[in-house]
Amino acid sequence: MGGSGARAGLAYLTDRIIEIAPRVPVRDLATLRRQFPGLGPEQLADKLVAGAAGATSAVGAGVGAAAMLPVPPAMPAELAAEITGVAAIELKLVAELHEVYGLRPPGNLMARSTAYLSSWSGERGVDVMKPSTINTALGGQMKRELRQQIMKRMVRDLPSLMPFMVGAAVGAVMNRRDTKKLASRIRADLRKMQVPWDRLTELPPLEKPADALRMGEIAEEQWD
Repeated sequence: MGGSGARAGLAYLTDRIIEIAPRVPVRDLATLRRQFPGLGPEQLADKLVAGAAGATSAVGAGVGAAAMLPVPPAMPAELAAEITGVAAIELKLVAELHEVYGLRPPGNLMARSTAYLSSWSGERGVDVMKPSTINTALGGQMKRELRQQIMKRMVRDLPSLMPFMVGAAVGAVMNRRDTKKLASRIRADLRKMQVPWDRLTELPPLEKPADALRMGEIAEEQWD
């Protein structure tokens, strides 16, 4: 992948992730508490992280296995599908962690998805008590942060294009580790601002995206 080709690919991936962010289905706190009865915030957050790490691990295994095939032209599309798929899973995790810690960003679906993109790309929680810190517009700095986050994935994933170096197991392990690391950083941030459940004012249910992403079929949808 040459320098200009890599930059063009990076810009394209950034735009794809910005595009899918509002379509990621997010469960609100009430739904999560119904699905995981009897759990406190930390236990519930642990469940969400474990589920997301398992999901990104499966994406990594699939692409790692594909990297063993002797068809080099397919690799950039496979890699792009992995990065997009992992981003969607992690964006869902970021959004649901904000719900669990009582820190839903204000605004409509688009404003929240932009806040979650900012949280994901900067690996930090959204400070809902300081509206000035919530970037609801996709400005230049945020796009740069997004590109840097995606670049970290690409640089880490590029060896999977070399069949003899990396296979399914390594792709799975790396994705699992990276998702857990991201979650750990964001949770540490959210804990400092956490609003206990008994002090939360009743929030309306989250509106559902009109064209919600089918989380298990991201690669197929993006790269048919």
